[in-house]
Amino acid sequence: MLKQALAAQVALVAIAAAWPSMAAAETAADAADSDAIVVTARRVQENVQDVPIPISVISGAQLEESGSFNVNRLKEQAPTVQFYSSNPRNSAITVRGLGAPFGLTNDGIEPGVGLYIDGVFVARPAAATLDFIDVQQIEILRGPQGTLYGKNTTAGAINVTTRRPSFTPQTQFEASLGDYGFSQFKGSITGPITETLAARLSFSATNRDGFLYNAATQDDLNDLNNIGVRGQLLFAPREGLNVIFAADYTRQRPEGYAQVVAGVAPTQRAANRQYTQIAADLGYTPPSWNPFDRVTDVDSPHRSYQDVGGAALTVEWDVGPGALTSITAWRFWDWDPSNDRDFLGLPITTVSANPSEQRQWTQELRYAGDLTPNIGFVIGAFAFRQTIDSDGLQEQGSAAARFLLTPSAAAATPGLLDGYGQTSDIASEHVSGAIFGQLEWRVTERLRLLPGLRFNYDEKEVDYQSAIYGGLQTTDPALIALQRSILAPQSYAAQVDDTNLSGQLTIAYQLAENYNLYATYATSFKSVGLNLGGLPNDSSGQPALSAATVAPEEVRHIEVGIKTQPFAGVTLNLTAFETVIEDYQAQVVNASVGVLRGYLANADEVRVTGVELDASWRVNEFFSFYGALAYTDGRYERFTDAPPPLEATGGPQVVDISGQRLPGISEWAGSLGGEYQTPGQFLGREGAYFAAIDASFRTDFSSSATPSRYLDVDGYGLLNGRLGFRAGDGWDVYLWGRNLTDEDYFEFLSAAPGGSGLFVGYVGDPRTWGITLRGSF
Repeated sequence: MLKQALAAQVALVAIAAAWPSMAAAETAADAADSDAIVVTARRVQENVQDVPIPISVISGAQLEESGSFNVNRLKEQAPTVQFYSSNPRNSAITVRGLGAPFGLTNDGIEPGVGLYIDGVFVARPAAATLDFIDVQQIEILRGPQGTLYGKNTTAGAINVTTRRPSFTPQTQFEASLGDYGFSQFKGSITGPITETLAARLSFSATNRDGFLYNAATQDDLNDLNNIGVRGQLLFAPREGLNVIFAADYTRQRPEGYAQVVAGVAPTQRAANRQYTQIAADLGYTPPSWNPFDRVTDVDSPHRSYQDVGGAALTVEWDVGPGALTSITAWRFWDWDPSNDRDFLGLPITTVSANPSEQRQWTQELRYAGDLTPNIGFVIGAFAFRQTIDSDGLQEQGSAAARFLLTPSAAAATPGLLDGYGQTSDIASEHVSGAIFGQLEWRVTERLRLLPGLRFNYDEKEVDYQSAIYGGLQTTDPALIALQRSILAPQSYAAQVDDTNLSGQLTIAYQLAENYNLYATYATSFKSVGLNLGGLPNDSSGQPALSAATVAPEEVRHIEVGIKTQPFAGVTLNLTAFETVIEDYQAQVVNASVGVLRGYLANADEVRVTGVELDASWRVNEFFSFYGALAYTDGRYERFTDAPPPLEATGGPQVVDISGQRLPGISEWAGSLGGEYQTPGQFLGREGAYFAAIDASFRTDFSSSATPSRYLDVDGYGLLNGRLGFRAGDGWDVYLWGRNLTDEDYFEFLSAAPGGSGLFVGYVGDPRTWGITLRGSF
């Protein structure tokens, strides 16, 4: 597939290069530093205020100065974006609370929020944990995106644009040092190689000590150890033709993502099967019951190693009445983890690792332009292929029997689970193809109609094999059944294909100059899924193959909004929306034989409604503000067979949670920031002193697929700031601080495996500070 796509690209370049040439002009890359907020959300360059889509735009300068060097920190500036990660594999981006099921990642479903880097769809959410490298701009699109984008996404898209090679020589360098051993170095160099060929080389390296202390190993955990590099070549033989080859590689080696004990919930199990009695029987006490002491004693290594990279060839050719874009890309993700899945200094689960190798190939072909002065269009085709090979390993230790079996069974059969483990070999493949398009009919000077359609085909298959080893060797059927109740061999294969037709209709109307109304009705879908983490067994003890496939989500979305610039320097945008999803793909934890990691199932219907306000005000050349406020209400409309909450462990296996709130959604979230600068001199350089703050908040939210009062995360607010000097000759220096009030907060809470009532949390970063020096010449 990739060879054929590259061959087509080469042929396209040859044809375009031979096309009659026009007068030479400066490339778009050199014009990218304009002050105008220009976006490509609709696959054409236009002013963000003219786009009938709710968009948040964050410039590269904003990202750098605010310390937002990865997707996780975007949520501090864009309140409807949230990012949850218990490790890179188990990461999820959500927009308006939608995009991914809450819990451990299952590779058999697609993300509902698309991450695009220079137009390349990145399939695995682990890429969201990477540091940004030389970013020009990030556009956050809210709501379904299918008639303009290669991969269909039901909740939104994050469109990352990096800085391109330039024919104007330039070098940029940035160095930051801070407490906790923080160091970050970034650099970029660009310039011409020949009159028609330019290059750019960029790198980023981040290191930091961990925020947790492991009392067992006397070492820190949750550190940073990242290095990335990106290289690009721009071939511009004439005006209207750009060919860009880009390659990138990122290496991460953190001892990361450990969680700490956060509390114990009483359950419906017998007292001798709850955490308090189990821990007393084993003579165990955690090093602290205060999670914000940031102390743990986990006894299995924490390793979150990943290698991510790829290459892309992009051709942009102005031909006929429009512009033709072709993007051919190949990417890889290699994941090498180790986790302590019991979160305690006890030998319960002594090994938990699911290394994976993912490969993806994508080809997008898109043509955008104007048929007549009143009719614009975008049409495109997209092809995608992904393979994921995972080799899992899980092993139980000497304390597993007491935690996972009844006390009588554990006492009667010493060593039953000691060294008892499971290996798994999971191979999956996903092939997808789509054609899509959108028209823009300028009915009058003020009224525009924008209909769009998308036809999609998906085919997925999985081969799952797991085997058991170790433990007490016995022929007693009762003892074997006890072992199999914890980990069991399983084998199944499944294949599924599906087609979907979706579309949208947007009406945009200019009330007056700088006042634009829009309304959208859209249907969308998330493709059919496969369970890749094991299945519950049916009544005969065999894998329930009916649970191997997960129905596609069907989305209906309505949005109305207004974009205004009522006064000079003031932008004020307001939008209201409702999204209804049938067959919502949810993560279900099931106590059936051999299924400890949970599996995917469909909730009948969910509904998310909300109102969002975005504003900015440039008071004068010295003073500016920005703000965003979001109200979001997300509910299960119907989910009658959901897993029980933590406190109901030991009771009914399913509960009706219809009407209860969706996980990960704060009712209110917002951000507010501003900067003041004044002219001055520093070390003989003319420039400006500046002070800036960035504040954000969110109210409480559920951290469990089924709401539990023990897994509700309290609301919190964060305050970041910086103070420094910008020199007119391209040098900046400033002091910065993050979480200046040293707020204690959780990123999320989760129930520990085993059903004992223990729950753990991932604590947010404490107060940090540092200094940054940046130069451009």
